[in-house]
Amino acid sequence: MPSPLEDRLAELETRIAFVDHTVQALDATVAAQDRLIQDLRREFDRLRQELGSITLSLQQDVRDEPPPHY
Repeated sequence: MPSPLEDRLAELETRIAFVDHTVQALDATVAAQDRLIQDLRREFDRLRQELGSITLSLQQDVRDEPPPHY
């Protein structure tokens, strides 16, 4: 028959294993989210640059063309 001390030790080992597993799962989740955030930031910056280029191009086109009544 196991002693109360052995029971407590087994319970603590079980809890530590659960906590360790949870920490590893959370670490993997945070790492995946960090990669996703970095990818989204790069895509956002690319789209911002593309929009800036398009806006500049449209502004130049509008200034270069004479109004329709000429």
